[in-house]
Amino acid sequence: MSSFFSSFSSTSSETNLTTTKTILSTAATVAATAVLIRTVANEFLPMDLREYVFTGIQSLYSRFSSDLTMVIEEFEGLDNNQIYSAAETYLGTVVPPSTKRLRLSKFDHQQNFTLAMEHNQSVTDFFNGVKINWILLCRRVENFSNNRDLTATLKSEIRSLELTFNRKHKAMILNDYIPFILRESKSKKQELKALRIFTVDYQNLYGNLNDAWMGTTLNHPSTFDTLALDRDLREFVIGDLEKFVMRKEYYREVGKAWKRGYLLYGPPGTGKSSLIAAMANYLHFDIYDLELTELSNNAELRRLLIAMPNRSIVVVEDIDCTVEFQDRVAQSRSCRNDKQVTLSGLLNFIDGLWSSCGDERIIVFTTNHKEKLDPALLRPGRMDVHIHMSYCTPYGFRRLAFRYLGIKEHALFGEIEETIQQTLVTPAEVAEQLLKGSETDTTLKDLSNFLRKKKEIQELEAKKREQEEQQLVDERVNEEENINNRSDKVIQHFPPQNCNNGGAV
Repeated sequence: MSSFFSSFSSTSSETNLTTTKTILSTAATVAATAVLIRTVANEFLPMDLREYVFTGIQSLYSRFSSDLTMVIEEFEGLDNNQIYSAAETYLGTVVPPSTKRLRLSKFDHQQNFTLAMEHNQSVTDFFNGVKINWILLCRRVENFSNNRDLTATLKSEIRSLELTFNRKHKAMILNDYIPFILRESKSKKQELKALRIFTVDYQNLYGNLNDAWMGTTLNHPSTFDTLALDRDLREFVIGDLEKFVMRKEYYREVGKAWKRGYLLYGPPGTGKSSLIAAMANYLHFDIYDLELTELSNNAELRRLLIAMPNRSIVVVEDIDCTVEFQDRVAQSRSCRNDKQVTLSGLLNFIDGLWSSCGDERIIVFTTNHKEKLDPALLRPGRMDVHIHMSYCTPYGFRRLAFRYLGIKEHALFGEIEETIQQTLVTPAEVAEQLLKGSETDTTLKDLSNFLRKKKEIQELEAKKREQEEQQLVDERVNEEENINNRSDKVIQHFPPQNCNNGGAV
């Protein structure tokens, strides 16, 4: 009996195995046949007939399928299809490891490589638990020179993306998935592009607005990791930038232009320009360097504002030296001649009507003398954040030592930090000393000597100023005493008269 069941089980297993092999073989044959048919059709059938056959097959398949397929052409008329471009960028980031063919590219304006789907390759993506299949289709144009379809690429190809999903998820795909792809693509393109710094092209200022700025690649290496900023200040600036770029809807709700103003002030060499470069590298925003003294009037300022794209940092360095804002009476007179940028024109650029001609902009002013600026320029809404770039601190020195020498501790650190606390020395001066040497011990000894000499010079200068101030005080006291002595002599020459009840003497 047991042998019977054993024989039956063995026979059943063999039957299942044979059935499985048959199914797999049939499926493989069908798949191979489908691929063969598609290849032969692409190579030998005329384009019109090929499209007719494929359309018929797809129509027949759709009758019995619950799936819905959306076709995204590369071009719509003569215009690039924004969704196609975004999807192509996005799909390059979700390609599974099993994919066997990818396109790899890199352009001059990009920092990293770009991956993209190859023709007739498919990618499966999951969004909110929904499975979505993508395929990149490419059809060749038979006679490109006579082709009426001007959307064909230079390779005589017309490309399209197809995404297939269960039709019950159509609303989610349109309302959530496609907008998600557009956002992710925008972020990815911003991350890949090489940063640029722009200056005004004055020869084309009144020509095409797209030519008002000319730029070059920005290769500044400054980042928040390399800056000699105190920890609290660094974390504050990073947090403020992150909060700004995430609050688009909030700015709209409260009725404010999506921009942020920063004032960097402090003595020269404290890292104001390096902080601007670090902000640009962190946000991946291009920099637009605006020199107000080169502009003739407010109208030119407005033209430059219109020509400036979103997601950019506008920089006006040494604002206290570029335009005289202190004398408003003189300014109002000069406005009649319309020959210079005025305070009112600049304020309108910052938070007036013209400030709304762009989104996600950061405006940075720098100055060595904050006290010289008009209070109207400094209030919140114009300069939202005031950052004091101070002299080097012990924490800043340690960051510079790690950056330039690659060390976190040394026997001379205590001596150097004590001297730095008693000396007005900029991070730029400390960095210059660290850059000079090639051997750690010697470099730190030279820095210690430099700081000690600088401290002695500053103490002598402070003592000299104190003596000069005391001399001025002494001179003022002597002058007051001389005046009092002269007054006493005059009073002695004219003694007071006695009066009896107001009567005549």
